Amino acid sequence: MQIQTAFRTIPLDRPLWMGIVNATPDSFSDGGRPDPAGHAISLLLEGADILDVGGESTRPGCDPVSAPVEIRRIAPVIEGIFARAEALGLEKPLLSVDTYHPETARFALEHGVEILNDISGAEDPEMIQAAVDFGAAICFMHKKGTPKTMQENPTYDDVTAEVLAYLAARRDALLDAGIPCEKLIADPGLGFGKTFAHNWTLVEQMDRFQELEIPVLVGHSRKGFLRPMCEENPGMTRDDATRIVTRTLLEKGVQIIRTHVKPW
Repeated sequence: MQIQTAFRTIPLDRPLWMGIVNATPDSFSDGGRPDPAGHAISLLLEGADILDVGGESTRPGCDPVSAPVEIRRIAPVIEGIFARAEALGLEKPLLSVDTYHPETARFALEHGVEILNDISGAEDPEMIQAAVDFGAAICFMHKKGTPKTMQENPTYDDVTAEVLAYLAARRDALLDAGIPCEKLIADPGLGFGKTFAHNWTLVEQMDRFQELEIPVLVGHSRKGFLRPMCEENPGMTRDDATRIVTRTLLEKGVQIIRTHVKPW
């Protein structure tokens, strides 16, 4: 299994770490960081395989921002990452952009980003066309509702089966749209329209998502469903809990781990 972008092939003979780079004032964990590009380089030096740059917080209850605002936030970060990496003599970093706005996606791809990370499941035809036009890889995520409303009593008859069916349908739609299988990544969307119980069920049954036969990405870092684990273990931080869950996810076959800090 591998991931193909417009510029490189990434073998998946080991798990990949996607480091989170928030260029936002209000993300739930590290919004308002004064130098996100510098933080990105720190993640890179710690071993991050992919840097995921985002300009809009999608924490529960947040308000959306426009594409122009999002672009204004991420533009200096993308430029700064590439410039600092070059100054340090590093290989060109592999960047992803965390957006559901096609305008932001196109801007990022025009400026060297190679992966689209779309929490809306890549349902927008313009987002799909951007991926096709640039040969980008695309990660499509399951969520229920919008970030503003998604935690208002989300319900499922069988959360794993329903999320898996959605992701399979999106995979097939993207294949039909002309995106090769090697450019597709699926994300079950922990924390996006799921209760704590739903999230833990998905973690425990994450091996089911290997049925998709494409790489699976999971973003569980510091999320609220980890709080009970920390409360039951005095002294345990959200980062500690993140690493513990990471081990379970790797045992279940997850190929890409998206976290704020090194997950292993």
